[in-house]
Amino acid sequence: MKLHMQILIALGLGIKRNWHIFFGIIAGILLGIFLHAHSFPLVQTILTFIGQVFIRLIQMVVIPLVVSAIVIGITSVGDNKQLGKFGSKMILYYGIITLAAVVIGAILALVFKPGLGAAHYIAENSAIEVQNSVATAMAQQQGNILNIFLGFIPSNPLNALANGNMVAIIVFVVIFAIALAKVGEVNRPIVSFFESVFAATMKITDWIMFLAAPGVFALTASAVSSFGVDIFMSISKYLGVLAVGFLLQLFVVYPLFLRFFSKVNIGILYSAIAEAMMVAFGTASSSATLPLTIACCEKRGISHKISSFVLPLGATLNMDGTALLQTVAVIFLAQAYGVALTPFLVIQIALLAIIASSTCAGIPGAGLITIALILNGMGLSPEQLVAGFAFLFTIERVTDMMRTLVNVTSDAVVVAAIADNENEINYDLLNNPKAYEDIA
Repeated sequence: MKLHMQILIALGLGIKRNWHIFFGIIAGILLGIFLHAHSFPLVQTILTFIGQVFIRLIQMVVIPLVVSAIVIGITSVGDNKQLGKFGSKMILYYGIITLAAVVIGAILALVFKPGLGAAHYIAENSAIEVQNSVATAMAQQQGNILNIFLGFIPSNPLNALANGNMVAIIVFVVIFAIALAKVGEVNRPIVSFFESVFAATMKITDWIMFLAAPGVFALTASAVSSFGVDIFMSISKYLGVLAVGFLLQLFVVYPLFLRFFSKVNIGILYSAIAEAMMVAFGTASSSATLPLTIACCEKRGISHKISSFVLPLGATLNMDGTALLQTVAVIFLAQAYGVALTPFLVIQIALLAIIASSTCAGIPGAGLITIALILNGMGLSPEQLVAGFAFLFTIERVTDMMRTLVNVTSDAVVVAAIADNENEINYDLLNNPKAYEDIA
Protein backbone atom coordinates (compact mmCIF):
# COMPACT_ATOMS: atom_id res chain seq x y z
CA MET A 1 0.00 0.00 0.00
CA LYS A 2 1.34 3.46 -0.91
CA LEU A 3 2.55 5.74 1.87
CA HIS A 4 -0.05 8.43 1.29
CA MET A 5 -2.87 5.90 1.52
CA GLN A 6 -1.43 4.64 4.81
CA ILE A 7 -1.46 8.19 6.16
CA LEU A 8 -5.06 8.81 5.04
CA ILE A 9 -6.21 5.53 6.57
CA ALA A 10 -4.39 6.33 9.80
CA LEU A 11 -6.02 9.74 9.98
CA GLY A 12 -9.37 8.15 9.26
CA LEU A 13 -8.90 5.73 12.16
CA GLY A 14 -7.93 8.64 14.35
CA ILE A 15 -11.14 10.46 13.43
CA LYS A 16 -13.13 7.31 14.17
CA ARG A 17 -11.56 7.07 17.62
CA ASN A 18 -12.21 10.72 18.33
CA TRP A 19 -15.47 11.27 16.53
CA HIS A 20 -16.70 13.66 19.23
CA ILE A 21 -13.90 16.16 18.52
CA PHE A 22 -14.34 15.75 14.77
CA PHE A 23 -18.09 16.24 15.17
CA GLY A 24 -17.43 19.39 17.20
CA ILE A 25 -15.32 20.83 14.34
CA ILE A 26 -17.91 20.02 11.64
CA ALA A 27 -20.84 21.22 13.74
CA GLY A 28 -18.93 24.41 14.56
CA ILE A 29 -18.36 25.13 10.86
CA LEU A 30 -22.04 24.61 10.02
CA LEU A 31 -23.26 26.74 12.92
CA GLY A 32 -20.69 29.42 12.06
CA ILE A 33 -21.99 29.63 8.48
CA PHE A 34 -25.56 29.96 9.80
CA LEU A 35 -24.62 32.66 12.33
CA HIS A 36 -22.74 34.60 9.66
CA ALA A 37 -25.94 34.73 7.58
CA HIS A 38 -28.29 35.34 10.54
CA SER A 39 -26.92 37.54 13.27
CA PHE A 40 -27.48 36.31 16.82
CA PRO A 41 -25.13 38.42 18.96
CA LEU A 42 -26.02 36.60 22.19
CA VAL A 43 -25.23 33.18 20.70
CA GLN A 44 -21.95 34.46 19.27
CA THR A 45 -21.02 35.97 22.64
CA ILE A 46 -21.75 32.68 24.41
CA LEU A 47 -19.71 30.70 21.88
CA THR A 48 -16.78 33.08 22.23
CA PHE A 49 -16.99 32.79 26.03
CA ILE A 50 -17.05 28.96 25.97
CA GLY A 51 -14.11 28.84 23.57
CA GLN A 52 -12.07 31.24 25.64
CA VAL A 53 -12.84 29.32 28.83
CA PHE A 54 -11.50 26.16 27.22
CA ILE A 55 -8.32 27.84 26.00
CA ARG A 56 -7.70 29.62 29.30
CA LEU A 57 -8.18 26.44 31.30
CA ILE A 58 -5.68 24.51 29.28
CA GLN A 59 -3.22 27.43 28.97
CA MET A 60 -3.40 27.70 32.75
CA VAL A 61 -1.17 24.63 33.05
CA VAL A 62 1.25 25.47 30.23
CA ILE A 63 3.95 27.35 32.15
CA PRO A 64 4.11 24.93 35.10
CA LEU A 65 4.04 22.04 32.64
CA VAL A 66 6.82 23.45 30.46
CA VAL A 67 9.05 24.36 33.40
CA SER A 68 8.58 21.07 35.23
CA ALA A 69 8.88 18.95 32.07
CA ILE A 70 12.16 20.56 31.01
CA VAL A 71 13.67 20.24 34.49
CA ILE A 72 12.66 16.58 34.70
CA GLY A 73 13.73 15.84 31.15
CA ILE A 74 17.20 17.35 31.43
CA THR A 75 17.96 16.02 34.93
CA SER A 76 16.68 12.54 34.05
CA VAL A 77 19.13 12.25 31.17
CA GLY A 78 21.92 12.38 33.72
CA ASP A 79 24.85 11.86 31.37
CA ASN A 80 25.99 15.27 30.12
CA LYS A 81 27.24 13.77 26.86
CA GLN A 82 23.83 12.21 26.30
CA LEU A 83 22.13 15.52 27.11
CA GLY A 84 24.32 17.27 24.56
CA LYS A 85 23.49 14.59 22.00
CA PHE A 86 19.73 15.01 22.57
CA GLY A 87 19.98 18.78 22.33
CA SER A 88 22.14 18.82 19.22
CA LYS A 89 19.86 16.33 17.45
CA MET A 90 16.81 18.35 18.41
CA ILE A 91 18.29 21.58 17.02
CA LEU A 92 19.45 19.81 13.85
CA TYR A 93 16.10 18.12 13.21
CA TYR A 94 14.04 21.23 13.95
CA GLY A 95 16.38 23.24 11.71
CA ILE A 96 15.97 20.83 8.79
CA ILE A 97 12.18 20.83 9.02
CA THR A 98 11.88 24.61 9.43
CA LEU A 99 14.27 25.28 6.55
CA ALA A 100 12.17 22.99 4.34
CA ALA A 101 9.05 24.94 5.38
CA VAL A 102 10.39 28.37 4.44
CA VAL A 103 11.80 27.07 1.15
CA ILE A 104 8.42 25.54 0.26
CA GLY A 105 6.59 28.72 1.28
CA ALA A 106 8.90 30.98 -0.71
CA ILE A 107 8.77 28.83 -3.86
CA LEU A 108 4.98 28.52 -3.82
CA ALA A 109 4.47 32.24 -3.17
CA LEU A 110 6.89 33.26 -5.92
CA VAL A 111 5.40 30.84 -8.45
CA PHE A 112 1.68 31.46 -7.82
CA LYS A 113 1.94 35.15 -6.78
CA PRO A 114 -1.01 35.26 -4.36
CA GLY A 115 -0.49 38.95 -3.58
CA LEU A 116 -1.38 40.14 -7.08
CA GLY A 117 -5.06 39.46 -6.37
CA ALA A 118 -5.04 42.06 -3.61
CA ALA A 119 -2.93 44.66 -5.45
CA HIS A 120 -5.92 46.65 -6.77
CA TYR A 121 -7.12 47.21 -3.18
CA ILE A 122 -3.89 49.04 -2.27
CA ALA A 123 -3.72 52.83 -2.66
CA GLU A 124 -1.00 53.95 -5.06
CA ASN A 125 0.60 56.38 -2.60
CA SER A 126 0.81 53.65 0.06
CA ALA A 127 2.40 51.25 -2.40
CA ILE A 128 5.02 53.83 -3.44
CA GLU A 129 5.85 54.59 0.21
CA VAL A 130 6.35 50.90 0.98
CA GLN A 131 8.47 50.35 -2.12
CA ASN A 132 10.75 53.27 -1.21
CA SER A 133 11.09 52.13 2.41
CA VAL A 134 12.10 48.60 1.38
CA ALA A 135 14.55 49.89 -1.22
CA THR A 136 16.20 52.15 1.38
CA ALA A 137 16.39 49.37 3.97
CA MET A 138 17.90 46.91 1.53
CA ALA A 139 20.50 49.49 0.54
CA GLN A 140 21.47 50.00 4.15
CA GLN A 141 21.12 46.26 4.99
CA GLN A 142 19.03 47.27 7.93
CA GLY A 143 17.96 44.66 10.48
CA ASN A 144 17.74 43.87 14.16
CA ILE A 145 18.83 40.23 14.24
CA LEU A 146 21.37 40.69 17.03
CA ASN A 147 18.82 42.51 19.18
CA ILE A 148 16.34 39.69 18.62
CA PHE A 149 18.87 37.14 19.89
CA LEU A 150 19.71 39.40 22.83
CA GLY A 151 16.04 39.38 23.78
CA PHE A 152 16.20 35.61 24.22
CA ILE A 153 18.27 36.09 27.39
CA PRO A 154 16.15 37.29 30.33
CA SER A 155 17.65 40.03 32.47
CA ASN A 156 15.07 39.10 35.12
CA PRO A 157 13.75 35.50 34.96
CA LEU A 158 10.89 36.29 37.36
CA ASN A 159 9.77 39.16 35.16
CA ALA A 160 9.84 36.86 32.12
CA LEU A 161 7.78 34.34 34.07
CA ALA A 162 5.23 36.97 35.10
CA ASN A 163 4.90 38.30 31.55
CA GLY A 164 4.70 34.85 29.96
CA ASN A 165 7.78 35.45 27.78
CA MET A 166 8.12 31.80 26.80
CA VAL A 167 11.44 31.97 24.93
CA ALA A 168 13.13 33.78 27.84
CA ILE A 169 11.56 31.33 30.29
CA ILE A 170 12.82 28.39 28.25
CA VAL A 171 16.37 29.78 28.10
CA PHE A 172 16.54 30.28 31.87
CA VAL A 173 14.92 26.94 32.73
CA VAL A 174 17.26 25.03 30.39
CA ILE A 175 20.32 26.66 31.99
CA PHE A 176 18.90 26.05 35.49
CA ALA A 177 18.10 22.41 34.70
CA ILE A 178 21.56 21.77 33.24
CA ALA A 179 23.04 23.20 36.45
CA LEU A 180 20.82 20.88 38.50
CA ALA A 181 21.99 17.91 36.41
CA LYS A 182 25.64 18.81 37.09
CA VAL A 183 25.37 19.17 40.90
CA GLY A 184 24.47 15.50 41.37
CA GLU A 185 22.26 13.93 44.03
CA VAL A 186 21.94 17.18 45.98
CA ASN A 187 19.35 18.19 43.35
CA ARG A 188 16.85 15.54 44.47
CA PRO A 189 14.58 17.82 46.61
CA ILE A 190 14.18 20.32 43.75
CA VAL A 191 13.73 17.61 41.11
CA SER A 192 11.16 15.81 43.27
CA PHE A 193 9.24 19.06 43.60
CA PHE A 194 9.10 19.48 39.82
CA GLU A 195 8.13 15.82 39.39
CA SER A 196 5.13 16.49 41.63
CA VAL A 197 4.27 19.65 39.68
CA PHE A 198 4.43 17.73 36.39
CA ALA A 199 2.20 14.91 37.68
CA ALA A 200 -0.37 17.40 39.02
CA THR A 201 -0.50 19.42 35.79
CA MET A 202 -0.96 16.26 33.73
CA LYS A 203 -3.87 15.25 35.97
CA ILE A 204 -5.44 18.70 35.52
CA THR A 205 -5.00 18.21 31.78
CA ASP A 206 -6.93 14.95 31.95
CA TRP A 207 -9.81 16.79 33.62
CA ILE A 208 -9.75 19.68 31.14
CA MET A 209 -9.80 17.35 28.11
CA PHE A 210 -13.32 16.29 29.00
CA LEU A 211 -14.24 19.74 27.60
CA ALA A 212 -12.39 19.20 24.31
CA ALA A 213 -15.44 18.61 22.11
CA PRO A 214 -17.56 21.58 23.30
CA GLY A 215 -14.47 23.78 23.43
CA VAL A 216 -13.44 23.02 19.84
CA PHE A 217 -17.06 23.37 18.69
CA ALA A 218 -17.38 26.84 20.23
CA LEU A 219 -14.04 28.06 18.90
CA THR A 220 -14.74 26.86 15.35
CA ALA A 221 -18.28 28.28 15.26
CA SER A 222 -17.11 31.64 16.56
CA ALA A 223 -14.31 31.84 13.97
CA VAL A 224 -16.48 30.94 10.97
CA SER A 225 -19.32 33.26 12.03
CA SER A 226 -16.98 36.25 12.07
CA PHE A 227 -15.87 36.16 8.40
CA GLY A 228 -18.17 33.83 6.45
CA VAL A 229 -17.10 32.55 3.03
CA ASP A 230 -17.08 35.64 0.76
CA ILE A 231 -13.62 36.77 1.73
CA PHE A 232 -12.16 33.52 0.41
CA MET A 233 -12.99 34.55 -3.14
CA SER A 234 -10.79 37.68 -3.17
CA ILE A 235 -7.72 36.06 -1.65
CA SER A 236 -8.37 32.40 -2.40
CA LYS A 237 -4.94 32.03 -4.03
CA TYR A 238 -3.21 33.10 -0.79
CA LEU A 239 -5.18 30.55 1.21
CA GLY A 240 -4.56 27.93 -1.47
CA VAL A 241 -0.80 28.51 -1.41
CA LEU A 242 -0.76 28.10 2.36
CA ALA A 243 -2.90 24.96 2.19
CA VAL A 244 -0.64 23.38 -0.43
CA GLY A 245 2.45 24.30 1.59
CA PHE A 246 1.04 22.79 4.78
CA LEU A 247 -0.01 19.63 2.94
CA LEU A 248 3.49 19.27 1.49
CA GLN A 249 4.91 19.48 5.00
CA LEU A 250 2.47 16.87 6.32
CA PHE A 251 2.54 14.42 3.42
CA VAL A 252 5.99 14.88 1.87
CA VAL A 253 8.50 16.54 4.23
CA TYR A 254 7.59 14.64 7.42
CA PRO A 255 7.36 11.18 5.78
CA LEU A 256 10.69 11.74 4.01
CA PHE A 257 12.25 13.05 7.21
CA LEU A 258 11.22 9.98 9.20
CA ARG A 259 12.32 7.68 6.41
CA PHE A 260 15.80 9.21 6.35
CA PHE A 261 16.32 9.73 10.08
CA SER A 262 14.40 6.90 11.75
CA LYS A 263 12.40 3.73 11.20
CA VAL A 264 9.14 5.15 12.59
CA ASN A 265 6.13 4.55 10.32
CA ILE A 266 4.48 7.90 9.55
CA GLY A 267 1.00 6.38 9.32
CA ILE A 268 1.25 4.75 12.74
CA LEU A 269 2.63 7.95 14.27
CA TYR A 270 -0.20 10.06 12.82
CA SER A 271 -2.70 7.57 14.20
CA ALA A 272 -1.06 7.76 17.63
CA ILE A 273 -1.21 11.56 17.80
CA ALA A 274 -4.57 12.05 16.05
CA GLU A 275 -6.18 13.59 19.17
CA ALA A 276 -3.42 16.17 19.48
CA MET A 277 -3.62 17.00 15.76
CA MET A 278 -7.36 17.62 15.90
CA VAL A 279 -7.23 19.65 19.12
CA ALA A 280 -4.37 21.69 17.61
CA PHE A 281 -6.56 22.43 14.58
CA GLY A 282 -9.53 23.35 16.75
CA THR A 283 -7.71 25.52 19.30
CA ALA A 284 -5.07 27.08 16.99
CA SER A 285 -2.70 26.93 19.96
CA SER A 286 0.34 24.67 20.14
CA SER A 287 0.88 25.66 23.78
CA ALA A 288 -2.68 24.73 24.66
CA THR A 289 -2.22 21.40 22.87
CA LEU A 290 1.12 20.63 24.53
CA PRO A 291 -0.25 18.59 27.46
CA LEU A 292 -2.24 16.43 25.05
CA THR A 293 0.76 16.03 22.72
CA ILE A 294 2.87 14.81 25.63
CA ALA A 295 0.11 12.43 26.77
CA CYS A 296 -0.33 10.98 23.25
CA CYS A 297 3.39 10.37 22.82
CA GLU A 298 4.10 8.99 26.29
CA LYS A 299 1.04 6.75 26.56
CA ARG A 300 1.70 5.28 23.13
CA GLY A 301 5.31 4.25 23.40
CA ILE A 302 7.67 7.25 23.37
CA SER A 303 9.66 7.48 26.59
CA HIS A 304 9.07 10.21 29.13
CA LYS A 305 12.80 11.02 29.12
CA ILE A 306 12.67 12.08 25.47
CA SER A 307 9.18 13.58 25.24
CA SER A 308 9.51 15.69 28.40
CA PHE A 309 12.74 17.19 27.05
CA VAL A 310 11.89 17.69 23.37
CA LEU A 311 8.16 18.50 23.24
CA PRO A 312 8.08 21.54 25.57
CA LEU A 313 11.02 23.06 23.69
CA GLY A 314 9.34 22.27 20.39
CA ALA A 315 6.03 23.85 21.42
CA THR A 316 7.86 27.15 21.89
CA LEU A 317 10.80 27.10 19.47
CA ASN A 318 9.80 24.71 16.66
CA MET A 319 7.24 26.60 14.59
CA ASP A 320 7.80 25.41 11.03
CA GLY A 321 4.13 25.89 10.17
CA THR A 322 4.37 29.46 11.45
CA ALA A 323 7.61 30.05 9.50
CA LEU A 324 5.90 28.84 6.31
CA LEU A 325 2.88 31.07 6.96
CA GLN A 326 5.03 34.12 7.68
CA THR A 327 7.14 33.59 4.56
CA VAL A 328 4.05 33.37 2.35
CA ALA A 329 2.32 36.27 4.13
CA VAL A 330 5.26 38.67 3.78
CA ILE A 331 5.77 37.77 0.11
CA PHE A 332 1.98 38.25 -0.33
CA LEU A 333 2.28 41.75 1.15
CA ALA A 334 5.32 42.54 -1.00
CA GLN A 335 3.48 41.48 -4.15
CA ALA A 336 0.35 43.42 -3.19
CA TYR A 337 2.42 46.60 -2.70
CA GLY A 338 4.55 46.09 -5.81
CA VAL A 339 7.84 45.56 -3.97
CA ALA A 340 10.59 44.05 -6.15
CA LEU A 341 11.41 40.62 -4.71
CA THR A 342 15.11 40.30 -5.37
CA PRO A 343 16.90 37.05 -4.42
CA PHE A 344 18.59 38.88 -1.52
CA LEU A 345 15.24 40.10 -0.18
CA VAL A 346 13.63 36.65 -0.48
CA ILE A 347 16.54 35.05 1.42
CA GLN A 348 16.29 37.74 4.09
CA ILE A 349 12.54 37.16 4.43
CA ALA A 350 13.11 33.41 4.82
CA LEU A 351 15.85 33.80 7.44
CA LEU A 352 13.88 36.37 9.43
CA ALA A 353 10.82 34.11 9.26
CA ILE A 354 12.81 31.34 10.96
CA ILE A 355 13.83 33.74 13.73
CA ALA A 356 10.40 35.37 14.06
CA SER A 357 8.63 32.01 14.22
CA SER A 358 10.89 30.90 17.08
CA THR A 359 9.84 33.98 19.06
CA CYS A 360 6.16 33.33 18.40
CA ALA A 361 4.00 32.37 21.35
CA GLY A 362 1.98 29.21 20.89
CA ILE A 363 -1.34 31.04 21.02
CA PRO A 364 -3.96 32.01 18.40
CA GLY A 365 -3.00 35.03 16.30
CA ALA A 366 0.66 35.15 17.31
CA GLY A 367 1.89 34.08 13.87
CA LEU A 368 0.80 37.32 12.20
CA ILE A 369 1.80 39.50 15.15
CA THR A 370 5.46 38.48 14.97
CA ILE A 371 5.52 39.29 11.25
CA ALA A 372 6.46 42.75 12.53
CA LEU A 373 9.95 41.36 13.19
CA ILE A 374 10.32 40.42 9.52
CA LEU A 375 8.92 43.73 8.31
CA ASN A 376 11.28 45.58 10.62
CA GLY A 377 14.21 43.86 8.95
CA MET A 378 12.81 45.13 5.63
CA GLY A 379 12.55 48.72 6.92
CA LEU A 380 8.77 48.57 7.31
CA SER A 381 6.18 48.65 10.06
CA PRO A 382 2.71 47.06 10.11
CA GLU A 383 1.17 50.54 10.14
CA GLN A 384 2.46 51.08 6.59
CA LEU A 385 0.62 47.99 5.33
CA VAL A 386 -2.78 48.37 6.97
CA ALA A 387 -4.76 47.49 3.86
CA GLY A 388 -2.66 44.40 3.20
CA PHE A 389 -2.91 43.23 6.79
CA ALA A 390 -6.70 43.55 6.57
CA PHE A 391 -6.71 40.64 4.12
CA LEU A 392 -4.43 38.52 6.27
CA PHE A 393 -6.35 39.06 9.48
CA THR A 394 -9.72 38.38 7.83
CA ILE A 395 -8.84 34.71 7.44
CA GLU A 396 -6.29 34.64 10.24
CA ARG A 397 -8.23 32.10 12.30
CA VAL A 398 -8.40 29.56 9.48
CA THR A 399 -4.71 29.90 8.63
CA ASP A 400 -3.88 29.78 12.35
CA MET A 401 -5.69 26.46 12.69
CA MET A 402 -3.78 24.98 9.75
CA ARG A 403 -0.35 26.20 10.81
CA THR A 404 -0.90 24.99 14.39
CA LEU A 405 -1.79 21.52 13.15
CA VAL A 406 1.51 21.50 11.26
CA ASN A 407 3.48 22.84 14.25
CA VAL A 408 2.16 20.20 16.64
CA THR A 409 2.64 17.38 14.14
CA SER A 410 6.20 18.53 13.54
CA ASP A 411 6.97 18.34 17.28
CA ALA A 412 5.71 14.76 17.39
CA VAL A 413 7.68 13.79 14.28
CA VAL A 414 10.94 15.12 15.75
CA VAL A 415 10.41 13.55 19.17
CA ALA A 416 9.63 10.21 17.51
CA ALA A 417 12.81 10.40 15.41
CA ILE A 418 15.01 11.21 18.40
CA ALA A 419 13.36 8.51 20.52
CA ASP A 420 13.95 5.98 17.75
CA ASN A 421 17.60 7.03 17.41
CA GLU A 422 18.10 6.55 21.16
CA ASN A 423 16.11 3.28 21.42
CA GLU A 424 13.53 5.04 23.59
CA ILE A 425 10.38 3.82 21.78
CA ASN A 426 8.26 0.90 22.89
CA TYR A 427 7.25 -0.35 19.45
CA ASP A 428 4.98 -3.03 20.91
CA LEU A 429 2.93 -0.22 22.45
CA LEU A 430 3.18 2.14 19.47
CA ASN A 431 2.02 -0.56 17.02
CA ASN A 432 -0.80 -1.79 19.27
CA PRO A 433 -4.20 -0.33 18.26
CA LYS A 434 -5.65 -1.29 21.67
CA ALA A 435 -3.35 1.33 23.19
CA TYR A 436 -5.11 4.00 21.13
CA GLU A 437 -8.04 4.39 23.41
CA ASP A 438 -9.01 7.56 25.24
CA ILE A 439 -5.85 9.10 26.68
CA ALA A 440 -7.51 10.39 29.87
